Amino acid sequence: MSSGPLDGSAVPKLPGVPSGRRRRPKPPPTAYNRSSGPTIELPAGHAAQVFPLGSSTGFIGEAFCMDSLEFMRWAAVRYDADRFVLVVLFHLMGSQQPGGLIEVKHENVAEALGYSRPHISRAFGVLEADGALRRLQRGLYQLNPAASLRGGIREPVEGGRKRSETGTGARVEQLDLLREILEDPDAPEAFRAMAAPGTRLEVRKGSDSDGKGKAMS
Repeated sequence: MSSGPLDGSAVPKLPGVPSGRRRRPKPPPTAYNRSSGPTIELPAGHAAQVFPLGSSTGFIGEAFCMDSLEFMRWAAVRYDADRFVLVVLFHLMGSQQPGGLIEVKHENVAEALGYSRPHISRAFGVLEADGALRRLQRGLYQLNPAASLRGGIREPVEGGRKRSETGTGARVEQLDLLREILEDPDAPEAFRAMAAPGTRLEVRKGSDSDGKGKAMS
């Protein structure tokens, strides 16, 4: 049996490995440990909330909207005898920009669906009379946000009546949109009625032949 010094001097040193305890390298900065960045001072009595932007990559085409289940059941019965209106409504629900805005002309929808412009205009009239759709200006419509709404960032509308204070895009908030509608004297009565809190849709089959049906009980 051999013996040697106990101070570690006889332990061979491996090439390329420094003696002593090695320090672990610091992990690269992430969104969780990054220390740099501005600090926001909030006034007394105020709070801030951080949330992700409304987007998704799980849906086909990545865009999606939120729809009222009651409205979908109501529309299925309401337009059962006039299913072309349901086809136009479904197309408009899938054509929304953030905030429910739809930049489209009747002839664009007619071309997309393969129908005549008068057929499209009649369907628009039924949807407007029922309060599901309103015309903001020529070529610009809005689906009722109580029925169907696409979230995300709503960009200012050129020539529109409503723009954000900063002139840049603003996050869509459904309750704010509904409040705007209820306070808008130019909003059609049927449109305001569907946007009102606690609205219940009357379930009855068929649409009126004159396109002037009432949506609410």
